[in-house]
Amino acid sequence: MKYVILIPIYNDRESLKLLVENINHEIKDLNHEISIVVINDASSQQIIDSYPNSENISSLEIINMKENRGHARCIASGLKYIFEKKEFDFVIPMDGDGEDRPEEIREFINKLKDSPDLPVVGERVKRSESAIFKFCYEIHKILTLIFTGKSIKFGHFTCLPKLIVQKMLKEKSTWNCFSASLVKITSKKNSIPSIRGIRYFDQSKMSFLNLVMHSFSIMSVFKLTVLFRSILFVILYFFLIYNNISIITLIPIPLIIIFVMVLFFLSKRENLDELNNSLENISNIENLK
Repeated sequence: MKYVILIPIYNDRESLKLLVENINHEIKDLNHEISIVVINDASSQQIIDSYPNSENISSLEIINMKENRGHARCIASGLKYIFEKKEFDFVIPMDGDGEDRPEEIREFINKLKDSPDLPVVGERVKRSESAIFKFCYEIHKILTLIFTGKSIKFGHFTCLPKLIVQKMLKEKSTWNCFSASLVKITSKKNSIPSIRGIRYFDQSKMSFLNLVMHSFSIMSVFKLTVLFRSILFVILYFFLIYNNISIITLIPIPLIIIFVMVLFFLSKRENLDELNNSLENISNIENLK
């Protein structure tokens, strides 16, 4: 089988070097052809162009983009490139900073034996961030479930069969949010327990604001469901406060309206034309192996 590991990066040059070495070590006795495609999202740092400890990796390409377009679109562009330019059976997207652990690549591959046509997701069972961030992340999952009816406990660390990649590239929400797009195109998937690793260098880029935007991006993919559930909430809430209406008790209603409006605004980021034309943003390709 042919696997392509897709790594989006922005300025994580030292992390990328260590990640490639760790991947090389973890796949050394796997009887598969495994290559790496790195999508460099217009980093301001010069990306390292030498990876001596990569003898178990079939090929290593760095795709340098002209303009920075953000994490989700970087992954979408990578899927587009791999689907059109590479021979593969499965794609494994993963972070380039060490938070997605190379040790789990083997578990993804083993899980495929159960149902090779289904995607395998890394369901996060443990995180390495602060207690406050973990609490906020749990709130994010609960609110996502309440407003969308979807339990999304994974990021983009997954293993995708070729057919799933093809379907994702036909879904406009892939340009906006990877995990929500995957949930939207298929209700069937397998999972492995995934422990969120510690960044090799520097601090995590996932701030509280980024978490809020991530949560809103997921919910925007299911905006009609959110709208329907929000209307029900407003109606039920109105009946509850009917005998006690005041400026204070009415505050949640405009907040819900603003919340839904924000989601509809964010949903405009879904753009199939931009996804289809995303390879035009490639500056050059470095074939390092």
